[in-house]
Amino acid sequence: MSDILEELTEARRRDAAAREAEIPLAEMERRAASAPPPRDFAAAFGTEGSAGARLPRVIAELKRASPSEGMIREDFRPVELARELQAAGAAALSVLCEPHRFLGGEEYLVSVRKAVSVPLLYKDFISTRYQLAAARAAGADAALLIAAVLDDAALGELLSYAHGVGLAALVETHDAAEIDRAVSCGARIVGVNCRNLRNFSTDVSLLESLVGRIPRPCIRIAESGMHTAEAIRRAKAAGADGFLVGTALMRAPSPGAKLKELG
Repeated sequence: MSDILEELTEARRRDAAAREAEIPLAEMERRAASAPPPRDFAAAFGTEGSAGARLPRVIAELKRASPSEGMIREDFRPVELARELQAAGAAALSVLCEPHRFLGGEEYLVSVRKAVSVPLLYKDFISTRYQLAAARAAGADAALLIAAVLDDAALGELLSYAHGVGLAALVETHDAAEIDRAVSCGARIVGVNCRNLRNFSTDVSLLESLVGRIPRPCIRIAESGMHTAEAIRRAKAAGADGFLVGTALMRAPSPGAKLKELG
């Protein structure tokens, strides 16, 4: 398939292979085992944000750019942003680590880990065990797995491996079939992304039709299009437990103030 999602996934697979040639999987797994204990990502959605009960449980995303929107935040200072968003009540933080099209980096997560106490999601295009080991070694508490680029065998294997190295896994879906696949493969945290990562179009109405399909006790996460308090209210009414918000925060002069507006 020649689309952005496949392109990014394949590029990151090649990057991982090149890195593994220098640092073997066994060494990366040793580093993962020696990393500070993981913070409980799932528990972040069992209580309201630290700023108070009125705030929704938001995964605030740190990202500098994206293929669909170009440069989002020129003055990108991840540690300062992370501290501001934690203080404003973020339940967790997502750190974009894809370097080619999102201008992210694993080093951002490493530095943010030292600066905040909330759980961190490693956001990238993951298709190998090596990438998951590297995420845990860097200090991640959870990692993103995208159902659209993983068949059932790969998704099940990566979920098991992630849990084995101490990572929670947020499995991203875009339709009913992917939700069913994610659950049958053992996903415990399932996201509905209303942005189609094959063409980057967004349809927020998908949340209202799909979030409720995710069975309990899975944690339900609404992704993309969460730009306003009304959008979050509608997603919560549809059954979402958490809300991943990126662009709206990164474009705001004060991301912390914007996060509070979403409550």
